[in-house]
Amino acid sequence: MKLIVGLGNIGKEYENTRHNIGFMVVDELAKRWGVSFNRTDKNAMFAEHRAPEKIMLIKPTTYMNLSGIAVGAYANYYNLGNEEIAVIQDDLDLPVGQLRIRKKGSAGGHNGIKSIQEHLGTDEFPRFKIGISHPGRNGKAVVSHVLKAFAGEEKAAIEEAVKKMADALERWIKEDIDAVMNEYNKKPAKPKKEKAPKAEEGAEVKAEAKVEEKEA
Repeated sequence: MKLIVGLGNIGKEYENTRHNIGFMVVDELAKRWGVSFNRTDKNAMFAEHRAPEKIMLIKPTTYMNLSGIAVGAYANYYNLGNEEIAVIQDDLDLPVGQLRIRKKGSAGGHNGIKSIQEHLGTDEFPRFKIGISHPGRNGKAVVSHVLKAFAGEEKAAIEEAVKKMADALERWIKEDIDAVMNEYNKKPAKPKKEKAPKAEEGAEVKAEAKVEEKEA
């Protein structure tokens, strides 16, 4: 069995905000698999799928900072190993829409991850991160930023990133996480700068000739 945790905050006012990236990804998976979050247990909304092993999708209902209560409860009830738990989170330190997958790591200031580490007693569980960019080092600006909805080009980038992350998780269910990391941790290619067109040889010769005439 595998547990896929989407981090976010419940409530209409938080839908489609940066901090709700995890909810967006598990919603995409539920849509693909034809399942729905119509049940609640152990402080989380959940949906079940078989592929063929049992896959549990959950959205903690405790709000972000206490997400570990739900994750710990599911991990204990189903006797899951840490490697069987995937946590989807937003990441301030990545550009909008960039994916990064890790086997383990620090919370990096993410309160939802801190809570999960406390309840699991370890930082060794897979993280599936999507970048939301950083507004600056001001604490109040960060709070406002993570609760802000995406718009314009950012919205399009996030929609694509959510689908790619859902692809990555479907691979993680069946394959080794190293293979998934190799495939999805690639940085997006930077657009190539167009070089200025070179002047034709004939034009250069004519220009030089005109300069010589003036000098004469």
